Amino acid sequence: MQVRSGFVLRESDLTWRFSRSGGPGGQSVNTSDSRVELSFDARRSPSLPEPLRERTLERLAGRLVDGVLTVTASEHRSQLRNREAALSKLITTLRRASGPPQPVRRPTSPSARAVQRRIADKKHRAELKRQRRLD
Repeated sequence: MQVRSGFVLRESDLTWRFSRSGGPGGQSVNTSDSRVELSFDARRSPSLPEPLRERTLERLAGRLVDGVLTVTASEHRSQLRNREAALSKLITTLRRASGPPQPVRRPTSPSARAVQRRIADKKHRAELKRQRRLD
């Protein structure tokens, strides 16, 4: 699965775990393990290029446990749909984390005309309130 150019996620890099999901189903005998946990070892994966690895580890520092990113899905009743949802969440998270940094915002100041308009609006509003008052 293509995450980003130069970064292809291989099936061998993923670890799947399945467990009972809460929600509908009750105490039936025919229950299935529909909750999915998908783990990806970002620190040791050979498919993650070094520059992207550093960026990913830095941006996901709060979500990683020993360099492993884990995503869960239990929205659907079917294990197959939860597998697809977990994979989609993982790819989205990795795309955001390995993407280029956002450009730095250069602070700007409002134009003189905008400042004048703001002050005029404030004076107008104050005048309206002043007229409503009882003397």
